Amino acid sequence: MNNLPLKMVGLLFAALIVGGSQPVAVDKGLKDYYQAYFPIGVAVSPQALQDPAESALIRQQFNSLTPENDMKMGPIHPEENRYNWGPADAIVSYAQTHQLRVRGHALCWHEQTPPWLFKDTASNPANKALLLKHLHDHIDAVVKRYKGKIYAWDVVNEAIADDSTQLLRNSEWLQICGPEFIAEAFRYAHAADPQAVLFYNDYNTERPEKRERIYKLLKQLKDDNVPIHGVGLQGHWSLQEPTEKELRTAIERFASLGLKVQITELDVSIYPWEKNKREKRPGESDAYSAEAEQRQAAQYKMFFKVFRDYKDVLTGITFWNISDKYTWLDTYPVPGRKNYPLLFDQQQKPKKAYWEVVKF
Repeated sequence: MNNLPLKMVGLLFAALIVGGSQPVAVDKGLKDYYQAYFPIGVAVSPQALQDPAESALIRQQFNSLTPENDMKMGPIHPEENRYNWGPADAIVSYAQTHQLRVRGHALCWHEQTPPWLFKDTASNPANKALLLKHLHDHIDAVVKRYKGKIYAWDVVNEAIADDSTQLLRNSEWLQICGPEFIAEAFRYAHAADPQAVLFYNDYNTERPEKRERIYKLLKQLKDDNVPIHGVGLQGHWSLQEPTEKELRTAIERFASLGLKVQITELDVSIYPWEKNKREKRPGESDAYSAEAEQRQAAQYKMFFKVFRDYKDVLTGITFWNISDKYTWLDTYPVPGRKNYPLLFDQQQKPKKAYWEVVKF
């Protein structure tokens, strides 16, 4: 299928759709329905791009890619003097071949960080000056390699604490450098590619108490003339949250700072949000019931209605994985439990939620 013209892929894709109740535009995907609104992206791995069916679905539905893991610090920079460019290069090359935009993810995070980063050459804990040098050298190398090929970067990811009594997460970055590592990361990225759009990215951005702590951080960065251009609302949501009011309030609150807003990691689990990894409980079901399917469709319908209302503020929507065949929620927080969070099912066919998203 990957050797067929794209329009023929669309015809075959439409022919696979079960049920005849929905109108089928054979040559349209999400990116086409939302052409006048914002790019529609998806998080990918090089393996997905090599799979003929997944590659066809990506090209038919999306016009932006985010590397799910291959540009994070650990995978791309496993040792101080060694970069693993191959997987990230493959994603960028695919995007260029097929005229897709790329969002880089993520330059500074507290997870998936290689151990060498926080140590000196004698394996002693790094001091502030050394850790900032490691951060600079990493960001400078990665951003410059893809300069002109990646239009936006998640520069700092999830720096706000889960503990509502604290502002910043008590990470090694904070322990060694203090809060300034955040501003420095943005300055390093801007110096490496002045044209790139630079984002702060986080989850639970719609919950009022966390929303206000994120707002406080972003306002401080803006007041200090740090080169930050946008905020990414991850969008790891569920049938339970956020409410329409919470979502609208968050978008308006962050946009009031003059920042671009993107939904960067969208999925809608049929289970309530859980932070901590746990085992599957005896008798715990992972069935995708008709009720869950209907409620999920209603949630997606509401979310995209809100997104369209803020098309002058929102500059991109990115789904976190392609279809229910594989998602990161298969392994976290409950390994072995399917969450069915996306618009395409395990056979990569559009679900009820898909039709609610494109029916406007």
